[in-house]
Amino acid sequence: MYRNTWIPTLVSLLACCLVSMAEPGTVRAQLVENLQARGYVQFTPVHVSAALPEPLGKGSWMEYRLQKRLNLRWDATPDLAFHWQMRTRLFAGDLVRDIPGYADGIDSDAGLVNLSWMIQTQDSWLLHYIPDRLYGEWDHGDWNVRLGRQRVNWGVNLITNPNDLFNIYSFYDFDYPERPGSDALRIQRFFGFGSRLELAASPARDLENSVAAVLYAFNAGGYDVQLIGGYYRERMATGVGWAGDLGGAGFKGELMHFADLETTDGNRSAGTVAAVSVDYMFPNRLFLVAEAMYNRGGGQDGFVLLADRFTPDNPSLSRWQFTTQASYPLHELLDGTLTAMVYPDKEAFFLSPALTWSALTNLDVQLLGQFFLGGTDPVLSDTRVVTASLTYHF
Repeated sequence: MYRNTWIPTLVSLLACCLVSMAEPGTVRAQLVENLQARGYVQFTPVHVSAALPEPLGKGSWMEYRLQKRLNLRWDATPDLAFHWQMRTRLFAGDLVRDIPGYADGIDSDAGLVNLSWMIQTQDSWLLHYIPDRLYGEWDHGDWNVRLGRQRVNWGVNLITNPNDLFNIYSFYDFDYPERPGSDALRIQRFFGFGSRLELAASPARDLENSVAAVLYAFNAGGYDVQLIGGYYRERMATGVGWAGDLGGAGFKGELMHFADLETTDGNRSAGTVAAVSVDYMFPNRLFLVAEAMYNRGGGQDGFVLLADRFTPDNPSLSRWQFTTQASYPLHELLDGTLTAMVYPDKEAFFLSPALTWSALTNLDVQLLGQFFLGGTDPVLSDTRVVTASLTYHF
């Protein structure tokens, strides 16, 4: 349970050593001046109603989450910075007690180094810590190099991102706006307006599950275009992404093709994922997004409640997915959002309304619902999630 306590301890010791070696009033003051800290504390009650596999069956559960996020940045030199961002979360309630393997699902880390730390676990509550950013960054002139746990963000769409080979995320993960990171080396070389060459590599504990790819981005005809090629977990991956203007609306798209390196019974398995979207801001500040996605992999066979693990070569619950999202400022301090998804091959759909209120300068309140309706799969047709969150930023 305490296997990773050496990580925060080591970092703290290094910081203390740096401060103790500094001359009073000079370097020590500079160390403090170059350290930035920010984050938030969030309380989220979650009500879940779902039809789960036996022996649980259909039922409803209540959970209470308390999350503290701390983001640290230390600028060692004008060109060199270190980032350490972490999540400490308390889960309490029915889900911890009743769902088999729930704690194990939270205490997981797919990175090269396992930094997950289950601080304490009891029958109906658990306390967990994990850093999702822990990297050094060298930025000089036209070069940017990052090494460590980071987010390698190659997606351009607002809903589905098959171009995100390194750390794709789940749209249904309602309390993780920062999105996951990966243990990687990322090198970027910029060549001018809209043009760059990028190399990223993320080794895995099992070498065949590693990811390495090259991205070349450029501007053509007013469109930002990116070409991608590389290795993705025993498959070759090639793709393209673009973002530009189409008659005053944003027009974005991502396409990836995956092909197995090895043949099975003389056949080489391959699949394509494509997502195309249009977005438009109306004069009254109504913002609309419409996206169509095709996933040759056919979608997920099962839906694991609140713990989806999507992959770039299978990033959805169904083969076809059509999404619309509308956002509108109902008031100066109140924003409303409504998302609707249709899964035609599963004859099901998804609705997610949300309201966000800026109650105070540093205090936000959000109400959010997720409703899966229709279809023959009981998990997709009979799952309801309702949450409220209170977030204090510091």
